[in-house]
Amino acid sequence: MLYYLFRFLDQYDIPGSHIWAYISFRSLLTLILSLVISAWFGEKFIKYMHRRNISEVQRDASIDPFGVEKKGVPTMGGIIIIMAILVPVLLLGRMRNIYLILMIATTLWLGFLGFMDDYIKIFRRNKEGLKGKYKIVGQVSIGLIVGLVLYFSPDAVMRENVSLQKTPGQEVVVKHKSEAVKSLKTTIPFLKNHNLDYQQLTSCFGKYQQAAGWILFVLMTILVVTAVSNGANLNDGMDGMCAGNSAIIGVALGILAYVSSHIEYAAYLNIMYIPGSEELVVFICAFVGALIGFLWYNAYPAQVFMGDTGSLTIGGIIAVCAIIIHKELLLPILCGIFFVESLSVIIQTQWFKLQKRRGKRVRVFRATPIHDNFRKLDSQLDATSTYILKGWPHRPFHESKITVRFWITTIILAAITIITLKIR
Repeated sequence: MLYYLFRFLDQYDIPGSHIWAYISFRSLLTLILSLVISAWFGEKFIKYMHRRNISEVQRDASIDPFGVEKKGVPTMGGIIIIMAILVPVLLLGRMRNIYLILMIATTLWLGFLGFMDDYIKIFRRNKEGLKGKYKIVGQVSIGLIVGLVLYFSPDAVMRENVSLQKTPGQEVVVKHKSEAVKSLKTTIPFLKNHNLDYQQLTSCFGKYQQAAGWILFVLMTILVVTAVSNGANLNDGMDGMCAGNSAIIGVALGILAYVSSHIEYAAYLNIMYIPGSEELVVFICAFVGALIGFLWYNAYPAQVFMGDTGSLTIGGIIAVCAIIIHKELLLPILCGIFFVESLSVIIQTQWFKLQKRRGKRVRVFRATPIHDNFRKLDSQLDATSTYILKGWPHRPFHESKITVRFWITTIILAAITIITLKIR
């Protein structure tokens, strides 16, 4: 809203109004505003939840060897994050941008899905929350919507990078095609001048190759949104864990979005130029600011939990942003923590089921998701089961130490993700 107001005032040479055209100014202002809103609204929200006695009812000291009691802590703090994202974006974003509209839709859609899950857990006293099949349907639906919008919208285009070398011995000059086109290509990490084209994977469909390629892209979008959203949800098990990891991931995504939206940087780095994706930088700055402000209250010992309202939304935002800038194949690196959390749960459940059919009760980890494995005592394990990694680690760690070490790991993964732009 303010963007259009000041752009209008700029026509009359109002001093200072021209700076609203700069993406750097709007992005940093969004970051500050979202952080302030998150911190201010967070305090009001926590007091309100305490007055209404709306708090965590499932977690208790039995899951923590250090005896940290977590009952009575307000939950559904994802509302703080969503508010701190949407208000600055609506004020400072260019609302006619298709990518910004998609990010807002993703935030609202998955925020509502997570809210319903938390509502059932708290007010219906059903610890299972929203049934898993409904969660999957909601995640698949937003993935389908994003994929189809990117297919049908005339504004969702890109200009592919082209390397030119006039004579032997000259330095390679990287330019971009003059026309923006629809594209099914995505960046392959560590490989120079090699992008994955989904359409090439469907060449067996003949004249229907292009349509099949788009179907494959939509399916990939659904898979990425669902996987990252669930990964973030599983990572939300310790104070500050998911918020801190996601803020770090958000910084890396903001850098990727910025260089993808700047034709000179895109040419220098030999990556695809995506017109209009600069508005993603505004959104991601709001995302990072909201998470940092939320950490003010969510850091150990937490005064509020984000709940599924926050974790499902966070994962969806990360996934959709990566898909828009054609960097979804970087997510296994960037979101390595989320990936390992999900993988640990899959390994644990599938191995237990396999061994149970053989009449045995064998588990791989002490507990899953993997972060719980580092704080559980051997004395807390099921005596009727055998644990393959029972002695790892040798002693439990306090959750604040686990959280910080996971943050450090994510920082390393984010750095690796960024340097893939040059190491190719």
